Parts: sequence; structure tokens; C-alpha cells
Amino acid sequence: MNAAATPLATPSYDAAADGYNFAYLDEQTKRMLRRALLKAVAVPGYQVPFASREMPLPFGWGTGGIQVTAAIIGRHDTLKVIDQGSDETTNAVNIRRFFARTTGVATTRRTVEATIIQTRHRIPEAPLTDRQILVYQVPMPEPLFRLEPRVAESRKLHALADYGLMSVKLYEDIVHHGNIATTYDYPVIVNHRYLASPSPIPKFDNPKMHMNPALQLFGAGRERRIHAIPPYTPVRSLDFDDHPFEVQKWQHACALCGSTESFLDEMIVDDAGKRMFVCSDSDYCHERRGDAEVDPSSRPTAQGEAA
Repeated sequence: MNAAATPLATPSYDAAADGYNFAYLDEQTKRMLRRALLKAVAVPGYQVPFASREMPLPFGWGTGGIQVTAAIIGRHDTLKVIDQGSDETTNAVNIRRFFARTTGVATTRRTVEATIIQTRHRIPEAPLTDRQILVYQVPMPEPLFRLEPRVAESRKLHALADYGLMSVKLYEDIVHHGNIATTYDYPVIVNHRYLASPSPIPKFDNPKMHMNPALQLFGAGRERRIHAIPPYTPVRSLDFDDHPFEVQKWQHACALCGSTESFLDEMIVDDAGKRMFVCSDSDYCHERRGDAEVDPSSRPTAQGEAA
């Protein structure tokens, strides 16, 4: 299922681009997007507006990320697309095929081989390098939209760096639940200045954003906003002195590779409700299984099975 890299997605660049401009978008649109990306990189965490275009996919299915990728991809890039860590979900497969047909670039399922990684809801487990770009699909880039729905007011709060509303929201979590209950799209402060939404990634991935050597680009097509986190930029998850930020932890290991350090998905394996936990990142799990086979006697059983 998680096969090796596709050496070349299409026979030739000319065949891939027949009837379409390279990467689908016209060159003027790409220049507009690149200008917006440069502004976003220059001011980390700041939301830059851009003129979002109609794409072959509907809004909400990654149109912002697709437009960002289309603006930066080149003929010698290698593209990887994941959806919640997997290379084989419908969204990831469709986007990968879209760029294969319109660019002819090489595609891969291996994180270490990719120069551009487009992702929805996850950051790869493998450490990224300064030669890679991580493109996020973002449904809602404004972290304050549930607390302050008025756009003009939320912009004023960003200008003044007045983020007390978010601190109150996290405090209310502590009052009601005893801890900060937010488990995904956990708010962060970028470069000691702007409050930003990291997209709906689990808060397990938040520490990976801090001082990451890869360039991180966030595209929201429906909301027409772009923001960015340049390489080696400090990113701090909001917390309190007496309630420090913590990531999720599991009392299980991956049933396939035995990992205890990756983000795990819970799966129901039969009608009786037996469960197993597996790595969300399919490439990471595949690489671990390829490097060292897990001893079957030490492999965790599905919850509910007799040991």
C-alpha cells in the first residue's frame, strides 16, 4: 500500500501540461501568490489576503494549499501529499494526481525524498530539513473567529496584540474540565508577536513547528488568506504557568511498528468493538517496519483480545 516513490508521475512535462498551463494556474496568478507569500514570510504569522481562484476541487478540500503549491512548485521538485498523515486517502490521492497531470513532477510517498509536502491536519513524524517546504491546507486561518466574529475587530486585536480573549477561552477550559481541553488547532504565538492558527493539526504536532528548519506555508482558499512561518522561527503554544502546554499521550504502542513516540489513530477492527492503535503517519510506520521487523510476541494486541 505504501509503495516506494513514483519515479516520474507522467511520461514527460509536455504531455502533462497539454492543454493546461504548468501547475494549472496562469503565470500572473502565480506571481500574485508569490508576492503574498513573500509578505507572509517577511511578517511571520501575519495573515496576508490574496485573490483566491476557482480550482477543480471545491472550497474546503484544500484549494488554498493547492494554490500555494502551484505557485512554488518547479519542474525539478518532488511532491508528497498527505491527508491526516496518510498518502492513500481520497483527498491526498486526488491532489497528487492533479499535480502529476498538470506538472509532470516526480511524486513520492517518502518524507525524506520530498522537496514540497502538502498536508492536511498533520505534520510528518520524520524531521524536516531546510531543503523542504511544508504547505498546509487551512480551512480557517483566523484563530479568533469563534471569539470575535467581526473581521474589523479581530484585525484590530491583532494590530494591538490583544489576545486576552484567547487566554480567557483556555482558562474556561480549565474551569470546566480541569485542564486545557483543546486537542487540535491549538493557538500559537509566532515569533513572539502574532497569534496564529496552526490549522486543525493535533496539538501533538505543535512542538514540531518551533524552530523547524523547513519553510511552513499556510493557504486558506475559501477565506482568501495566507500566512507563513519561516525556517527557525520560534513558535509558542499558549498556556499558563500552572497549566503548562502538554501533548497527548497514549498507553499503547503502534500495533504495526511498535512505535511509542508517534501520533496514534484508534481503529475499530471488528463488530465486537475490538480496537487497535496504529501510526497516523503511514510513511513513518512503513519506514519503521522496513528498518526492523517487530517481534510478534512483543507486538501489542488489540484492546479486548486475550493476551
